[in-house]
Amino acid sequence: MDMQTWRDSRARATVATEALRAALAALGAPESVWGSVRPMVTHKGAAYVHIGMVRADVAEQMAKALRAPENASCPAPSCDS
Repeated sequence: MDMQTWRDSRARATVATEALRAALAALGAPESVWGSVRPMVTHKGAAYVHIGMVRADVAEQMAKALRAPENASCPAPSCDS
């Protein structure tokens, strides 16, 4: 992988990491949880966010925040019932 690919991937991973850190902070998660979230780049140049282990209560808050509200429209074909 060339250096520009790594830089671009690192930038994408960093933006995603900061967004996740902000969301966790907004949920009230302590800095000990969101402070360990890190941007990562694979040897092939794929951008990732390493979350690591989180406390069960924080994982439950994350899951609750990720669930779509019941009144939201569902774009998946399986929602056509």
